[in-house]
Amino acid sequence: MAPVYIGLIHYPIYNKHMEIVTTALTNYDLHDIARTAKTYNVKRYFIVHPVEAQREMALRIMNHWKTGGGVAYNPNRKEAFEETELVPTLDDVLQWIENEEGEKPIIVTTDARVYPNTISYKAMRQKIHDDAKPILILFGTGFGMTKEMMQQFDYIIEPIYGAGSYNHLCVRSAVAIILDRLLGEAWWQKKEEI
Repeated sequence: MAPVYIGLIHYPIYNKHMEIVTTALTNYDLHDIARTAKTYNVKRYFIVHPVEAQREMALRIMNHWKTGGGVAYNPNRKEAFEETELVPTLDDVLQWIENEEGEKPIIVTTDARVYPNTISYKAMRQKIHDDAKPILILFGTGFGMTKEMMQQFDYIIEPIYGAGSYNHLCVRSAVAIILDRLLGEAWWQKKEEI
């Protein structure tokens, strides 16, 4: 099985007017995605933010749970943050993975739109389970990563479709759904018990 890494990108990101911005790091994304990553055995969760003050804020929050008063209050949070890394750029992520794995990762991302290199969950899950090459799954904040950035990636996972026409999940929910589809148990293969 391929080692899987994830990254949360804060720049370059579109806002609702399709302007390129840097989004703010949120406490919920920090905590909830770290917990989800740990649950699905993701090797490392990278928070990619170019603003040093935002990374410093995130580090203070993480340290509270890893070495501060939060350790006694909620030891599970400490465990979740053990595989979380704060970096300024995507290049830092790629270098980190290459140093760790000895090769560059396949870069996969997500979007609510379909692209020529869109891949199904079934095909991506198969690739992860059959391959040994590291995989980096990137998630955008705001209204998604820029079109120019998206063109750099190897695969784009198909959009998540719900039962209705509304399609604007928060990134925390999208991460949980996508990791479950790609790394979760194959519940559909289990024998049904009555």
